[in-house]
Amino acid sequence: MAFITDLTVIIDEDGYKNPGGLIRILKSYSHEKKGSCYRVTAAFEEVEQLSDSLSEVKPNSSSVIRGQICQQDEHASTHVKSVDVSGLVMAYIQQKCAKELGKIQGNDFVIETQPGLRTVHNNPSNTVQVTFKPCHVSIYPVHADYVRQRFITFYQRTASDLQVTSVPVSPHDHKDLQRRFPHLLFKPSHSKHETTATGPFLHIAKLKEFLLQNTQNAISGKSPLNKGPADTPSSRTSGPQPTHSKNPEDESCPICMEPIVKTEKETLRCKHSFCRDCLKKAFDYKPVCPTCGELYGTLTGTQPDGGRMDVTNSSSSLPGYEKYGTIIIQYYIPSGIQKGEHPNPGQPYEGVSRTAYLPDSSEGKRVLKLLRRAFDQRLIFTVGRSTTSGRNNTVTWNDIHHKTSTHGGPTHYGYPDPDYLSRVRDELKVKGIE
Repeated sequence: MAFITDLTVIIDEDGYKNPGGLIRILKSYSHEKKGSCYRVTAAFEEVEQLSDSLSEVKPNSSSVIRGQICQQDEHASTHVKSVDVSGLVMAYIQQKCAKELGKIQGNDFVIETQPGLRTVHNNPSNTVQVTFKPCHVSIYPVHADYVRQRFITFYQRTASDLQVTSVPVSPHDHKDLQRRFPHLLFKPSHSKHETTATGPFLHIAKLKEFLLQNTQNAISGKSPLNKGPADTPSSRTSGPQPTHSKNPEDESCPICMEPIVKTEKETLRCKHSFCRDCLKKAFDYKPVCPTCGELYGTLTGTQPDGGRMDVTNSSSSLPGYEKYGTIIIQYYIPSGIQKGEHPNPGQPYEGVSRTAYLPDSSEGKRVLKLLRRAFDQRLIFTVGRSTTSGRNNTVTWNDIHHKTSTHGGPTHYGYPDPDYLSRVRDELKVKGIE
């Protein structure tokens, strides 16, 4: 929360029994007075401290205003400006982050979404409006904007790590997947044999590894999804057993779940071991350790061929990077026909043009070089379902977040966002680019 540096709070002195105590508190903060209202500009932590200090100055119970936040038109109001956010991200927060959302709003506020949750769930590509409404008339002056900023902070952190993917699972397997992956939100897609999964990058990666393992199990004649969590080599009941030795010291392959034949054992530098054939099939899918995720070799994505990444510079600055110019990245991926690595081979896909922005600082230039490597390794884009338009068979972003706006903050994929450069470097590092 330390990166919120430009909060503005307006306090009406008529709402306090002891104006002198209020003035003494405000002396420690940058403020100006207009009429009966004080306008305080401070960082998030300072506003939090101010809120605690003001709570010790008793509000004037005889006042109709009673410490409500004043707007710039000098009319008192108990609500603050609403926030426009992604319907898809908000649907995930409301259904999977109810506890965190409850902590943010506390007992004094209600966070309302227009349109409602049902509408958002049916059409997640829409933008929704989030409003912060007090439950009581007597609200301390800074609490409303404090709640709003806490929500924005939580929203941007959730959105920056959220991924949407389509997986080849039929709707009747939803309950089993939901039980195994409680942090993911599953929704049937238009295809009867596909499901859309939404959730944090790490949990999506675990889901994909789980489905890969089930595919390997299916090849060896095992039941893929319906195997219970206790169905492991150490807990199987008696019955016909494989011809492998059951020596307790035998090591089981995490992919096929059978004891590893010593002559077929492959141990990676991360010390995890597998059957050689199982590991080869897993590496054909993705060159990472199926157990810990350590990358081996160069990761190549499914970005369509024929695209361009053009870079220009502008002398104008980005919010938060006023000392530097701006790096402008122009991506262009033409339309084409899907290949075997794409969701619907042989079908056409819609191309895309995207513009992204980086500060022309030393760190921004380093990130640009990493993004260039990611583009050359076909990792920036993929073919799938667009989270903004809801259309299938289109070129979409692929897990590496970009700033597509110069302003508007994180909720509008813009600046200021001081943590962005470090976040995107972490995302690139996961893909072996550092």
